[in-house]
Amino acid sequence: METIFGNLQGLKSSQLKQLQRLYHQRIPGDRITTSEFSQRLAAISTEVNQPVCAYLNRRGQVIRVGVGTPRQTQIPPLELPRYGAERLSGIRCIATHLKPEPPNEAALTAMALQRLDALVVLNITGTGFTRRGGGATGYVKEAYLAHLTPQESRTLVTSPAASKVEQSQVQPPSWNISPPLSLDDLAEQDLIDLVENLEAEFQREFVAQEVDADHDRVLIVGLMTSEISPQRFQDTLAELARLVDTAGGDVLQTVQQKRSRIHPQTVVGEGKVQEIALTAQILGVNLVVFDRDLSPSQVRNLEMQIGIRVVDRTEVILDIFAQRAQSRAGKLQVELAQLEYMQPRLAGRGRTMSRLGGGIGTRGPGETKLETERRAIQQRISRLQKEVNQLQAHRSRLRQRRQHREVPSVALVGYTNAGKSTLLNALTNAEVYTADQLFATLDPTTRRLVIPHGETDEPQEILITDTVGFIHELPTSLMDAFRATLEEVTEADALLHLVDLSHPAWLSHIRAVREILAQMPVTPGPALVTFNKIDQASSETLALAREEFPLAVFISASQRLGLETLRQRLAQLIQYAVDGG
Repeated sequence: METIFGNLQGLKSSQLKQLQRLYHQRIPGDRITTSEFSQRLAAISTEVNQPVCAYLNRRGQVIRVGVGTPRQTQIPPLELPRYGAERLSGIRCIATHLKPEPPNEAALTAMALQRLDALVVLNITGTGFTRRGGGATGYVKEAYLAHLTPQESRTLVTSPAASKVEQSQVQPPSWNISPPLSLDDLAEQDLIDLVENLEAEFQREFVAQEVDADHDRVLIVGLMTSEISPQRFQDTLAELARLVDTAGGDVLQTVQQKRSRIHPQTVVGEGKVQEIALTAQILGVNLVVFDRDLSPSQVRNLEMQIGIRVVDRTEVILDIFAQRAQSRAGKLQVELAQLEYMQPRLAGRGRTMSRLGGGIGTRGPGETKLETERRAIQQRISRLQKEVNQLQAHRSRLRQRRQHREVPSVALVGYTNAGKSTLLNALTNAEVYTADQLFATLDPTTRRLVIPHGETDEPQEILITDTVGFIHELPTSLMDAFRATLEEVTEADALLHLVDLSHPAWLSHIRAVREILAQMPVTPGPALVTFNKIDQASSETLALAREEFPLAVFISASQRLGLETLRQRLAQLIQYAVDGG
């Protein structure tokens, strides 16, 4: 039985049957509609006293019938063919409208979202009328034909530097609406000619955009609730844009919404989801990134309504970690974190997880692919957990050996991209990888450093360890998986807390690092706050930092400024830590 979609409340069984019979209608392949089909649709709409929409493919077959407006009955994006920005969907909508007016913006937006070949709106009389000389009863007063048009002036500006996260202005979809037409005029419209001309123009426009297939084209979505200040919200979006850039994506635009609280199903409101879907379709986006963690059901709901992949901030960070991990330990811990994140999100990840289908050769016992995947992931997690535990024990033995030799140790901590690896290289002549990116290095690196003794001024050897960068709301799965790395922090005699003073949000970075340190199972040793990149900071910022942190050290690791002072202050810090404060 053919399915009828939309508002079916109060419909009689005879009316439902009339709607179902529409599925047996067929329009000639080169016509948008015929007078007979339009009149039949209008007659049913008049009887049920509601708008009715029929969706047809290019073979002239009715593939969907809905009771309601084009907006209410639109085909979910995941059920539409995915041809890309240079093609139309191959589907047209014939819709009735109860008021004598041209197609409204909601209907036209639904057309754009589905990339329909055309939208026909039939304004119905309400009662029908008899043509002169008798004959058929007419229900259509006038008709409108609408279709999308290319936007040749559209500009797509990517922002790999990601420092500009303000909302760029994306042109709304461009469409053409005919003057009022009679049914005879409408029936003479050539569908093939219309579609071929439109798609040729879309193809030219698409090629002109020079889409880079190697990079994800990303739309960032930010939700500002009452719990967060406007400045913190903008800092969060700027950081997310940098994370996306570091992961290898191109940020095309940022969409923002202000709500008192998160929408439980879709995070942002229904209207904003429609705006995201439309913006993604206009820009040719293939990935939407939200600025917060999403539940598995929220991801499913959003993907269903937007029609493309949706990820959250944690997934972006995990992806960066997967790209950056070099050592066996780092790779182990990243895989563990990814599997723990993925496990509750398996359900609903496409049709590949569905049960065996019906038919010869497919029936019988056997678990679902979803259950198989879950079991395999659980087994892999258990195995990785054992390996991480063994790694932890191995690191513990190494630390005990160092402690036996009574070599003091300092852990370099700080917000990601504060310059920890650059400082380690400058102090010890190490060759740790450095880049102006978030999470450029993940694996802890320990190097020897000779500094003057705090009391005797004699040369003494200490160990200094570069740790993974911290970030606001570090994902819990990463906190757990990287405990072997973060233990370098708790086992060290003292901490060197490095801060990027050139970053506008340096104060909130200090707070974020301190919050993560406070969550450590073992209280870390005393910390020396060291402000880096002073050559890039303003004099006002320097003055504020000196006032707020009078005991801090001010350096530029890349320019090798203030390193001698830092060595002396490190010696004092070690002396204080070893003597037990």
